[in-house]
Amino acid sequence: MAAIKSSRARDRNEEGVEDEMADRSGRGIPFMSIILGIDPGSRITGYGVIRIVAGKAEYLGSGCIRTDLGELPSRLKQVYDGVSEIITQFKPDEFAIERVFMARNADSALKLGQARGSAIVAAVNALLPVSEYSATQIKQAVVGTGGAAKEQVQHMVTHLLKLSATPQADAADALGVALCHFHTRQSLIRMAGRASGSVRGRYR
Repeated sequence: MAAIKSSRARDRNEEGVEDEMADRSGRGIPFMSIILGIDPGSRITGYGVIRIVAGKAEYLGSGCIRTDLGELPSRLKQVYDGVSEIITQFKPDEFAIERVFMARNADSALKLGQARGSAIVAAVNALLPVSEYSATQIKQAVVGTGGAAKEQVQHMVTHLLKLSATPQADAADALGVALCHFHTRQSLIRMAGRASGSVRGRYR
């Protein structure tokens, strides 16, 4: 059975398997959307959850799904079950995941792709829209350069979300995926607004 280690907004240093579902109302703050980011892996799958309120990202929770040492089909089920549990807990509105990169080891790339597929199936079964981003896109959105190191991603995620402690590397990467989705969506909205304004000005 997969072990889910998590850190939540209520106590960002706390780790455990179970917790109460996050309050989607924001305790009086107007609710907009919750984004679940996933950094897939057959051994460790990171997850990060942020809430978007008034155009700003707020930290809700993060952690890792650690599978046991069983056969790959069993580990894939654990990834699926773990992501499904997180979806049930946080009730996200959007799902973002890192694309498969071309690893030097073909076997590792295949296993990564299968773990990624398990996470996506969990999202689709929950009727969530799925967005995919490359590692370069994620690093560019969070750090400002596509060649950033993992430590730089951890640092910027901690800074951007005003965390009291640095998240574990896989959890930080997953929060980076969620932030990349948020920034990409914001950029598309701004571009649409400029295009709309240009058309209105042209035909007045």
